[in-house]
Amino acid sequence: MFYKIIVPIVRFIVFLLNSNTHYEGKENLPTDQSYIMVAPHRTWWEPLLFALAVSPTPCAFMAKKELFQNPILRFILKHSNAFPVDRKHPGPSTIKTPVKDLNKRNLSLIMFPSGTRYSSQLKGGAVLIAKLSQKQLVPVVYQGPLSFKNFLKRQRCTVKFGKPISISRCMKVDETNTELVNQQIEQAWQKIDQSIDPNFKYVLPTKK
Repeated sequence: MFYKIIVPIVRFIVFLLNSNTHYEGKENLPTDQSYIMVAPHRTWWEPLLFALAVSPTPCAFMAKKELFQNPILRFILKHSNAFPVDRKHPGPSTIKTPVKDLNKRNLSLIMFPSGTRYSSQLKGGAVLIAKLSQKQLVPVVYQGPLSFKNFLKRQRCTVKFGKPISISRCMKVDETNTELVNQQIEQAWQKIDQSIDPNFKYVLPTKK
């Protein structure tokens, strides 16, 4: 209920802050089941735009556990289908919780396989979750301002979805196969980036 209430509020706020936001490739989204959106992590507001793009499909989010320390923010995150993840020491719940959300709660999942904005190296969590849940991976890319200051200047923002990637039920989730799927994801991102603006370049920020 909270999720349904907050989505139109967030949509209105985003419109006020930047009405130059465009969603493309939505025809690639599965319509008969939940799915896993996988994106390169470029800004902190991307999850909001991704969730708005697929609305009314409800989404689940991974969020670093530090965000749950504030009681008000913890309430908002928890009731927005976010769950805490310890980035340094991820436990079994990092996999079990999203698999449950995908299958039992029929929530679609928003994931950043690199984990943070300060890394381009993809980890294996998304592949494992896709295998266990038997849900498709949907590559999605954000192109637009990379600072909130420029976002407020209403520079164009584009969220575009690529074609889903399916994981075979018979595939063994080992290092080799995980790397192969991650390569598929990266190639899909590159293709989407090229289709939006071939001159767009993302430079990894320096961690403060």
